[in-house]
Amino acid sequence: MTEIIRKKRNGDALSQQEIEVLVSGFVDGSIPDYQVAAWLMAVYFQGLDDEETAFLTDAMMRSGEILDLSSIPGVKVDKHSTGGVGDKTTLIVAPLVASAGLHVAKMSGRGLGHTGGTLDKLQSIPGFRVDLSPEELIASVRDHFLAVGAQNERLVPADKKLYALRDVTSTVEQISLIASSIMSKKLACGADAIVIDLKVGSGAFIHNREDALKLATIMQATAKRMGRRLTAVMSDMDQPLGHYIGNAMEVYEAVQTLQGKGPKDLTDLCLELGSHMLLLGEKVTDPAKGREILSEALQSGAALAKFREFVVAQGGDPGVVDQPSTLLGNPFSREYLAEEDGVIHALDAFQIGLAAMRLGAGRETKESIIDPLAGIRLWKKIGEKVKKGDLLATLYSQSESSFDVAFPILSSAWKIDPAPVQVNPLILQVIQG
Repeated sequence: MTEIIRKKRNGDALSQQEIEVLVSGFVDGSIPDYQVAAWLMAVYFQGLDDEETAFLTDAMMRSGEILDLSSIPGVKVDKHSTGGVGDKTTLIVAPLVASAGLHVAKMSGRGLGHTGGTLDKLQSIPGFRVDLSPEELIASVRDHFLAVGAQNERLVPADKKLYALRDVTSTVEQISLIASSIMSKKLACGADAIVIDLKVGSGAFIHNREDALKLATIMQATAKRMGRRLTAVMSDMDQPLGHYIGNAMEVYEAVQTLQGKGPKDLTDLCLELGSHMLLLGEKVTDPAKGREILSEALQSGAALAKFREFVVAQGGDPGVVDQPSTLLGNPFSREYLAEEDGVIHALDAFQIGLAAMRLGAGRETKESIIDPLAGIRLWKKIGEKVKKGDLLATLYSQSESSFDVAFPILSSAWKIDPAPVQVNPLILQVIQG
């Protein structure tokens, strides 16, 4: 291990065997944390080349169990988001593409900090189960074309240990380490191809397009080396996606979108992501045709019916699909009003997400308890005109005291100015695999 650290410190490339020794030794405890921490810092400054990144991804993927989806016909395509605020796309895209005949087996995570987690959102549906065994998940995908489960502790244990060490050694931001973390988990879940929703902006992990493009390029090269295809859709996260932030509230907005009544930005992004999933899944020969098929699935009700089938299959109450307003409950509420006339120039997604977390919609630590009814309903977004006293947002929580904490955070989220403003495009770039 000392030699491996020295080589990387000096900028030399590591062999596949050396990386496998490092990963297996770290997982079984024969290599101590302090040596892996030294290696991580060397990687932070010297980087990993494409081959090393592929070696690391493969070793991490093989550190635990791998889902075998070979009994399910066709190409299995997964979708991953790098994290954002109001990002409920999985709840829409998964049943949408499943209704078009594509099998989707997805392992998702929980929210931490200012970003939400798909599992927390799904568990705001009464009875919904996410703790599926590998056998249950595979059976549900075979029977219903769709399943979403919690990340199994036996899947990619190397990533869990390595991420925890990256977190306390300030090496999280290294692009190759990010790529290997994402790819190892996606590949261990049995995906043949992957569509990445690569968020860029104030509410995303990556704040600029240059770093996002670098990450997409590395992930694509890694996927290619491992015999997979990957498309990255770079999307704007300078403001929240859709109008609702919060667990039950986002399920409500997802159902609205599947009913064909969702906000334009959310609908457009889901159609874009879904069309590339259909392309990689060999259901269409170009994204435009995929978009046409998925638009029809929204209009005909096929996508909504598939979501209902998915909810029932995983033990959830189908009543929330038939009457989604029942999800919203009756929490305390407080209105946030505009303090001046003008045009909204900025709506900082990070601050909005942080305020939602303080209301109870997210976790400050892994031990924090989620309030499924907490969240924020946005009434105005970037580019819209407002007058002093106009309603900008409604806050919801089952703890009235949380409003006193959330309101000061919101005061820094909106920037209002008399001048007109150019709104960023939602889809910034597509890096086709």
